[in-house]
Formats: sequence, C-alpha cells, structure tokens
Amino acid sequence: MAFVPPARHLLRAKDLVDARYGERLMVNDMARAAGLSRAHFSREFRGAFGESPHGYLLTRRLERAAALLRTTDRSVADICFSVGLQSVGSFTSSFTRRYGRPPTAYRASFPRASQSALVPACILRAYMRPQNGTFGEDGTQPRP
Repeated sequence: MAFVPPARHLLRAKDLVDARYGERLMVNDMARAAGLSRAHFSREFRGAFGESPHGYLLTRRLERAAALLRTTDRSVADICFSVGLQSVGSFTSSFTRRYGRPPTAYRASFPRASQSALVPACILRAYMRPQNGTFGEDGTQPRP
C-alpha cells in the first residue's frame, strides 16, 4: 500500500465537515474519516489549517446560517437547528462573536428575502399559462 501524506487524510475530514455540517458531527467522526486517532488528528488539523476541528465545523455552520439569514425568512431557531447547532442561545452568542451583531440584527441589515426571492422560469411559465385551454389539455372540450 502506498504512503499517503497526512494532509490528504485531513482533507477527507474537511470534506466531511463541508458536506455534512448540518448533522451531528463529532471530532471522533472527523478523525475516523482522516484515519487518525482523535488526539493526533486534532494536532495535525490545527497545524495544517490553523484552527481546531471543532472551530472549523462551527465556522462552516455559522457561514451557512448567515447565508440563510440573508436569503430566507425562516426563524432564527429553525436556522440554528438546520445548520446542526443544538442551542439557540449558544448560536446567538457564537454568531454575535463572529459577525459582530446578533442574528436578528444581521438579518435586518439586508433586504427582506421575500423582496429578492427569485422564482424559477418554469414555475412562472406554469402559472402564466391560460387557465382554460382551447386544445383540451386541461380536460375540458374546446368550444366550437
């Protein structure tokens, strides 16, 4: 079996966090993905990426939460739980530390999501189609 540099294994753990940040992930899960012991993984991860594995996971979750606050009208609690965090209070504290203001104030600094919501063209075409067709596509017979 060929030797694979540890940094390559660390990228597997980083990819795991990027793909599954909303799930309950522990440092043990990341270490397992990297094929290293927990302690060795934590040291190597911090050395390679400049932050702890838990810190990286929290950063990903907060970045996703910030995007959801900007682009949706979902409640702060719903966003908190959807990004994998378990406590709204801890989420608010971490978010405030990271972005300099609480989630509600952060959201208020952007236009409402309903004002900038984009509707896919296929949906627009479906709703703009005439309600009573003349070719029987809506189940009725055309008028003579």
